[in-house]
Amino acid sequence: MENSLFRTFLNSYLDVWRNSSLTDLKDIISKDYEAREVSKGEIVDFGYEEAITGWEQGFNFVKQENNQWDLNEISVIPLRQNEVLVILSATIIIDGKSLENVSLFFQTFMRNENGAWKLIRSYIEAGVPSTNVGKIQFN
Repeated sequence: MENSLFRTFLNSYLDVWRNSSLTDLKDIISKDYEAREVSKGEIVDFGYEEAITGWEQGFNFVKQENNQWDLNEISVIPLRQNEVLVILSATIIIDGKSLENVSLFFQTFMRNENGAWKLIRSYIEAGVPSTNVGKIQFN
């Protein structure tokens, strides 16, 4: 895997997210996408269609009130050839202030046979106090 190609893709993906571009995001998420989200102890598993609905709701909320996404890259971990795990924190900035809680996204991207990177899996921990993000350690 060539790091600069993935880096270019990742920067583009984050721009799509920051711009709340559902059309562009639909092209990035694999039709075979699988995800799990944990929020307040409740576990929800979902696929592509449910993900698109969730992203649409989130993007609409951010756009409605002229809010912004606060995205932070925590780590990029090569898993296998053409497969990369990215750990991100995400929250929303409302009236110039970030929310006190973030969601941690563990997102796996795979390069397909056409050379395009696709989001294939996610694990999301919602409602994490933002102060805990600074305490993340990798040994």
